[in-house]
Amino acid sequence: MTPSMSRRANPYDNAMAENFFSILKAECIYRHKPASFCEANEMIDRYIYFYNHERIQLKTGEPPLTRRLST
Repeated sequence: MTPSMSRRANPYDNAMAENFFSILKAECIYRHKPASFCEANEMIDRYIYFYNHERIQLKTGEPPLTRRLST
């Protein structure tokens, strides 16, 4: 296995992860300030489940896993 590494100051390898964490912070963390690490961990787990299983995508009009599981 070869790690994917871009040149210095070229963050394109991290674009998808950076986009997800930006959405996670904007829609989850900044709206509801967790009082403890345990509460933050539970919030993030619930949000990741929502993001992967329930959220409706604008492009397809259905949750992400619905299309993947049906093919």
